[in-house]
Amino acid sequence: MRIISGQFKGRTIEFLKNLNTRPLKDSVKESIFNIIGHSSEVMVKLKNSNVLDLYSGVGSFGLECISRGADHVTFVENNPKTLKILKRNIIKLSNKNAVVFESKIENFLQENNKKKYEIIFFDPPFSDEEFIVHLENLSKNNFLKKNHLIIIHREKKSNDNLKNILKVIKIKQYGRSKIIFGNFI
Repeated sequence: MRIISGQFKGRTIEFLKNLNTRPLKDSVKESIFNIIGHSSEVMVKLKNSNVLDLYSGVGSFGLECISRGADHVTFVENNPKTLKILKRNIIKLSNKNAVVFESKIENFLQENNKKKYEIIFFDPPFSDEEFIVHLENLSKNNFLKKNHLIIIHREKKSNDNLKNILKVIKIKQYGRSKIIFGNFI
């Protein structure tokens, strides 16, 4: 696993080597950043943005954002083994632009967080249906700037009901992954 572009291009990051995790493939990550950077449908710029990386795992998405010029990334993760790797990856690359919340997402959302985000990345386990509740809470709790982008990584076969929460801009499929781009309604 590596950083694809920007300040840390080519640097490797650690990841969990087990069957319970599914790291974001480099090719999928590259496609996401191409859409953010070049799609006329996306009104948010990555450079100087605040990014919220929920279910952040080892930090692949958020660290790529930092490498490409994001101002700040907030990582939210609660798995102890994954947190150790996430922290090592942040220290290895750049810890000045990052903060890690070691908690469940619902706890993070309940805290009085004053930061506003332009980009929010959701990468819940494919079996997790609770992420929709987190999406709803996020939209209600004023975490976002007016111009924002929600990116959700799901299994291609998932049939999540997002129509009352999200205005879908674009859906892309890569292998067994589906990437949903949208804005809160």
